[in-house]
Amino acid sequence: MHPFSKVALSLAAAIAFALPGLAAAHPKLLAATPAANKPAKAVSRIVLKFSERLTPKLSGATLTMTGMPGMANHPDMKMTGVSAAVGSDGTTIVLTSARPLPAGTYRVDWHVVGADTHRITGTHNFAVN
Repeated sequence: MHPFSKVALSLAAAIAFALPGLAAAHPKLLAATPAANKPAKAVSRIVLKFSERLTPKLSGATLTMTGMPGMANHPDMKMTGVSAAVGSDGTTIVLTSARPLPAGTYRVDWHVVGADTHRITGTHNFAVN
């Protein structure tokens, strides 16, 4: 085999192995404030940090109250007065409430689209005391 052919074959193999890894790269939730494992106080801003830049028009989140202290069988209640937008850094979704959230448990349902154009969804749960 000609030495140039070996180089071309090696390069083609390297590209073939690299492409599936690139195609599988999706935005991943790296961190969130408030954190899932620490009850927070006076929350009016929730920040979700992702592993890559997001497409603002295709990314967002909603906030649902899932439980309230002293109220058994609290039904899920979508929170009104909460806006969500991709942050100025391009890698965060920021939810802002007009007022601090009341004590209870909450779920953020998020959907994001990154460079690969695949829609990824997930949730983040936290508590306010």
